[in-house]
Amino acid sequence: MSASYVIDPAPQATLSVAGSDQLFPVRRIWCVGRNYVEHIREMGNDEREPPFFFAKPADAVVPDGATVPYPPLTKDMHHEVELVVALKGGGRNIRTEDALDLVWGYGVGIDLTRRDLQIASRKIQRPWEIGKAFDASAPCGALKPASEIGHPSKGRITLSCNGTLRQDGDLEQMIWNVPEVISKLSEMVALAPGDIIMTGTPAGVAATVPGDTLDCAVEGVGTLTVKIGAPLA
Repeated sequence: MSASYVIDPAPQATLSVAGSDQLFPVRRIWCVGRNYVEHIREMGNDEREPPFFFAKPADAVVPDGATVPYPPLTKDMHHEVELVVALKGGGRNIRTEDALDLVWGYGVGIDLTRRDLQIASRKIQRPWEIGKAFDASAPCGALKPASEIGHPSKGRITLSCNGTLRQDGDLEQMIWNVPEVISKLSEMVALAPGDIIMTGTPAGVAATVPGDTLDCAVEGVGTLTVKIGAPLA
């Protein structure tokens, strides 16, 4: 007997796959905070502290080429370009040496952040969701399978705004690499197929406003372009 819902279930959030009409189903979005030393320094935080994790809703994903409405309640939305890791497997207490076996592929993403709201929450020791987990806050380009590109541990990661380079780093600058991130996160929650992890951002984060075009790239992985649109009425 098929299930009967009292309301229509929400559509499955998905990411596209480069060169294919197949889709990757998104279960959860996990994000790593403070994983590049220069970004920690520019935000005025203690670089000796380890990275930590926060989440965004699965339906915050936005595809390559889309327009992202400028969100409400903020006057200071920032861009943070990141390497995205898409999982095909999961579990708890995953060993670092086993972690890459669980990776399906990689992509390029942006952790959009209502910085003023994030900072206000931090000052009164409240959760960050209001600053991080809003609608359309996780643009992500097409994924490329690890079976094709391998597991990138170095390579240039960039973001330009209206043609001006703002963020320019390298994956090898991560404090915690991808297998370490997967292993550490699996100590806190059970990971599963469909989870994606945004692995932190290099220095150069800055405000973005309606009309901006953000062009992102991770060497050997892919690109992502989104436009920041007007606020929704």
